[in-house]
Amino acid sequence: VTALEKATGDVVFRFEPFVLHVLCQELQDAQLLHSVAVDSGFRNSGITVGKGGKITVAVRSTHCLEVPLSHKGRLMVSEEYIEFLVHIANQKMEENI
Repeated sequence: VTALEKATGDVVFRFEPFVLHVLCQELQDAQLLHSVAVDSGFRNSGITVGKGGKITVAVRSTHCLEVPLSHKGRLMVSEEYIEFLVHIANQKMEENI
């Protein structure tokens, strides 16, 4: 909150979701890992095959959060709302763990 009061530009509160990249030897291994990830709630997961044939599974959570707090140095939300956002972000971190 103290830093926000000193900000002169735009400030955004962000929480980035969990991401795990796994290099797989076989496509069937990647497909199995992808299925397990999606079934476990990591719905943004995917499989990528690179130019050299490298097969990578990205296990991604959907637990992201991005909220503008100030615009051109003007605080747009209350301190209570910032505390609420921090609480939500901490809950999302627990879900990631």
